[in-house]
Amino acid sequence: MLSQNNNALGIIFPNSYDNTVPELVTERTMASIPFAGRYRMVDFMLSSMSNCGITNVSIVVRKNYHSLMDHLGTGREWDMARRHGGLNIVPPFAEKGVRIYSGRVEALASILGFLEHQKERYVVMCDANIAVNFDFNALLAAHQASGADVTVAYQKTEIPEGRKDDNYTLTIDGDGRVTELLLNDYRPGIQNLDLNIYVLERETLIRLVKDATSRGLIYFERDILAHNVNILNVQAMEYTGYVAHICDMKSYFDENMKLLDEKNLDALFPKNSPVYTKIRDDNPTRYVSGSKVSNSLLADGCTIEGTVENCVLFRGVKIKKGAVVRNCVLMQDTVVEKDVEMEYVVTDKNVKITAGKKLSGTGSFPVYVQKNHMV
Repeated sequence: MLSQNNNALGIIFPNSYDNTVPELVTERTMASIPFAGRYRMVDFMLSSMSNCGITNVSIVVRKNYHSLMDHLGTGREWDMARRHGGLNIVPPFAEKGVRIYSGRVEALASILGFLEHQKERYVVMCDANIAVNFDFNALLAAHQASGADVTVAYQKTEIPEGRKDDNYTLTIDGDGRVTELLLNDYRPGIQNLDLNIYVLERETLIRLVKDATSRGLIYFERDILAHNVNILNVQAMEYTGYVAHICDMKSYFDENMKLLDEKNLDALFPKNSPVYTKIRDDNPTRYVSGSKVSNSLLADGCTIEGTVENCVLFRGVKIKKGAVVRNCVLMQDTVVEKDVEMEYVVTDKNVKITAGKKLSGTGSFPVYVQKNHMV
């Protein structure tokens, strides 16, 4: 980890986009959705901040945050267990008179007192619906060099299928200034997709939030940025690295499966910018004689007796003898009993598939088995 960046503090909104994956967030936030075998979605932004020396980070939760708190603990794994600054999990109703928030403005209003007492000059803000290894120092440098009021990170990409009705795209002039921020303006082909990663001065943020709150506004992008692009100097910085967008069950399945391509895996997990997560002391994965595993990503603590092809297995998954598992994403402590056949299936944590069962979905519609269920 790099030395502390005393000029910036971070804010993460873990419940943004919960509505896009209702199956996975009945008991958790978007930020605590398991991803890539051993991680949670929040690990990527939190690790990116830590790797850039941003260690004063607030996570403004709304609901279903027990699993997130359990995962984050004191923030030790991200070097954020600190006497000053560090990881700060802010529950709803953090300040008197503030109701549970709907949009980012209301969320920020709930921590205005906290923001006013901080010393950092800049604030970086993001959601947890994308897995990305992001360089916040590059964003800060671009912001400082341009003299912008707000700088936003964007990606040149086709709008993901699951975000056609829930996206912001940017129109950018030749000087990198955002001239339009468009809500749900879906068009085929490559667009400038807003990644919902922003940097601005702390005092500017406080002023904008107070003004928006006084007028009953609740959405940062729509109510502040989109309506004020002619007044505020909003600059855009293109991000050209790897981004995994989680916006529905199909994209969750697809983005996990894309990591079976070593090129994508290396892009998301570069050696010079590690992704940290909660430590769980597991034994190495055990491959029993006669087992077969091909083109799969397996975390620690698994026991494989059967056949596994093109799968992502999280910690502690057990595949019993005679079971055949293809094109599946199996979360932590899933047990697949003898002679089961599974294809295009996503299991949540602590699922048990009893002996002899056959489950089959498709690439477009993977079967999902809820947490703690038995089939």
